Amino acid sequence: MKPRTLAAAILLLLPLAAGAQSYRCTSKDGKKYYGSAMPTQCIGQPVEVLNAQGRVIRRIDPEGTEKERAAKEAQEAKKREQLAAQREAARRNRALLATYTSVKDIDDARKRALVTNQKALQELEERITQIRKRQAGYDKELALYKGKGEPPARLADEVRNAESDLKYQEELLAGKQKEVDHINARYDEDKKRYVQLTGQR
Repeated sequence: MKPRTLAAAILLLLPLAAGAQSYRCTSKDGKKYYGSAMPTQCIGQPVEVLNAQGRVIRRIDPEGTEKERAAKEAQEAKKREQLAAQREAARRNRALLATYTSVKDIDDARKRALVTNQKALQELEERITQIRKRQAGYDKELALYKGKGEPPARLADEVRNAESDLKYQEELLAGKQKEVDHINARYDEDKKRYVQLTGQR
């Protein structure tokens, strides 16, 4: 080969050596695009990376990359949640061991909580009884006005107030009654964890 021809061939090969890879993709309109740099039409589309011989050496899938990123973020978020849950469990266990020195302590605490709740229930039941007695008196007074015109405004207000007060006290009573189950469930859980942590019975 002549020196001049050889030099020309070397010059032609230099761009290939410098940019040993190129890009190929099919755009949304179905056309294929090539380039030594990523064609703008390929942005957001699956892209094939070609070597100097035109063989596919790598594929870039934006959708797959996005899915992988989302999956990684979800996994990391799950790990953070698990770590936070572990820390919270450890904190609760430390608090439990600092509060009680034996299983008997837990049973005693349960009894105190139930006694307090029972006192509150009795007080609410007494209030409800008193309200109903007042309502019975109002009913008798209202009967005096039956067929004789409207009862005085004062009496009508007292009847409405009694009804409202009764409803409020009954709601409080229902809440306190449900609280018995919550108290037992809470101390059952504390007792279970305490036995697991200490081995005491």
